[in-house]
Amino acid sequence: MRTKVTLVLLFLNVALFFFIFKFERDWRTERASLEARRRVLGSETADIRTLTLTNSTGTVYALKRTADTWQITEPLVWPANPTVVARIVSDLQFLDHETSFAVADLKANGQSLADYGLDRPKLTLEFSNGAAPDGNVPKLKTTVRLGDTTKIGNRLYLLSPDEKRIHVVSRALLDSLALPIEQIRADTLLTIPVFEARSLRIQSTTRVALRRDGAQRWTFDTPIVARASTDETERTLSALGALRVKAFVTEGLPAALPSAAPAFRITIEGNNRRETLLLGAPVPTPPPDPRPIAPALPPTAPPPIAAPTTQDFYAQIEGRPAVFTVAIPTGEKSLKETLDRAQEALREKRVLDFDPRAVTAITLRAPNTPGDPTLTLQRLEAPANSAEVATWQIIRRDPGATAPQTIPADGPLVQRLLEQLHLLSAQVFASDAPTAADLERWGFARPEREISLVLTTLTAPTPNIPLSTSDSQLTLKLGVANPPDLYAYATVTGSAFVYAVSPDLLRLGSNANPNAWRERLIRELPAGARITALKLTDLTTQKSLLDLTLDEAGNPPPATPEAKNVLAAIAGLRALRAKAFPQDGFTDRVPLLGEERPWRYRLDASLALPGANTGAPAPITTLFLSERFGGTLQVAGSTEFNVVFELEQAMVDALWSLTFRTDPGPALPKT
Repeated sequence: MRTKVTLVLLFLNVALFFFIFKFERDWRTERASLEARRRVLGSETADIRTLTLTNSTGTVYALKRTADTWQITEPLVWPANPTVVARIVSDLQFLDHETSFAVADLKANGQSLADYGLDRPKLTLEFSNGAAPDGNVPKLKTTVRLGDTTKIGNRLYLLSPDEKRIHVVSRALLDSLALPIEQIRADTLLTIPVFEARSLRIQSTTRVALRRDGAQRWTFDTPIVARASTDETERTLSALGALRVKAFVTEGLPAALPSAAPAFRITIEGNNRRETLLLGAPVPTPPPDPRPIAPALPPTAPPPIAAPTTQDFYAQIEGRPAVFTVAIPTGEKSLKETLDRAQEALREKRVLDFDPRAVTAITLRAPNTPGDPTLTLQRLEAPANSAEVATWQIIRRDPGATAPQTIPADGPLVQRLLEQLHLLSAQVFASDAPTAADLERWGFARPEREISLVLTTLTAPTPNIPLSTSDSQLTLKLGVANPPDLYAYATVTGSAFVYAVSPDLLRLGSNANPNAWRERLIRELPAGARITALKLTDLTTQKSLLDLTLDEAGNPPPATPEAKNVLAAIAGLRALRAKAFPQDGFTDRVPLLGEERPWRYRLDASLALPGANTGAPAPITTLFLSERFGGTLQVAGSTEFNVVFELEQAMVDALWSLTFRTDPGPALPKT
């Protein structure tokens, strides 16, 4: 049974293959032959190099292809719109006729070429393909004549290149060829894209030259050697690339052509090509309309949307004689303002150029502070390309100490300083070549602050290749003018530039006091530790304000008043944090509001630590507390950690209800 099925299937396969080979191939050959017979033009359209369209009065336009770009050669020299030309070429390559008939048969029917508008064609298209070895003289020219349109079917009569047949074709070819010159020419001016641009030159009364230094960095070469703003430079390149021809000028040319007396000469260099836009004089503003002004809109009507402000200029592209007008955006932070102030507008405003991840040490010095304090913040681990939060420490060198002391630093606070330094920007470029008198006037004889950054070079995390360890250093000096003004003044060692910057860095971010940078987390109990008892004592009266024993879950007895605040105090004791450190080390008296005061309260917390010996006395941690001042200020001290610090607001609020207790008096009688 299986043998019969196999034989039947084999026979059917053989029959199918025979059918495909014998009949299907013939059908495809017949379709290809029919298509070839309907195609008006042949291989002459394969590599079109020139196109010339003429009418009864002369040449309408002429196009020439060089490499992959098309250019109009008549009536003006200008790049052609590649989309429009591609459509014309495509229409020629795939031009099919609906029907055709021989020219020789016209006389027998009493007709002539004039009956089809082909004796004096309205349009004649001449194109060439290929080129001679020298690349100039075309090898083959083809001429196509377009006659009248048909009375029915919206088609067109076309005379074949050999003038032996008349074809009836779609008028789509005529629609493509008869476009106005305004649509055939390209309206773009500068075609080098931003990513390809290698240099930008803007020349007016001054000459500004920038070059791309690496993939993401731009540098001034002229008139000064300085860093350029990548964002502003590329934004300007994008704005230049967006300029379009507004109108070509054939009559009423300006007295001085842009090529003869350019107000701006803008050159962009790309990969082995260069483009230059020459901006001339502004186009004169037309006289005002003498007609009466329309009445104002009623109050209920929404105000019209204001159009972007622009100014028209005469312009030329270097190497092309055509004169045209172009609309340049004007106003604040516009392209016109950037061109006028290119030296400042394109300059990098950030004072320091560094990667915050590469900083290994920060030194803060305040020469005008008594004692001239110097603070060093050091990164504990080597910089790496990772998302881990860096840990920092303070290095203190106390007078008389044999070795420096190290204290944990507040990592987020140090990171905030690095961000401030990284984003520190010039509000005004004060001077590029200051004199000694200028430096003294801006406070650099004795700066308010000196900030030094030690950097190590970061490289991409490549397997088996270590990070570079070549260190460098940046030193920023901040001064205050005499007399003071709205700015602080900044300069970087090794650079002559002086920048006027915001004084916020002096006020908030560069304190040289070590206590300003200490780690705010003083102590955090381990996960298995418990607070078993709390005792709060008023040291003035030696009266116990609170004495609680907590259960196994760390909760106070159910009847405890202010249980919510007790739990908040317990949470604050588990993770003891400081808002600020007003002094170094623990003292029996604390300076508050201009006078030294004794400690007012003592808070004792009994601890149960994991792994403690059974029966051993419970360790007690003690905090000394001041009174609360102003609703937000309360100071605590610890002999265990040798520290005096300001409590955070949550802890201040929790202790308030436990320390401020008064007798409300007898209950009022019911009415």
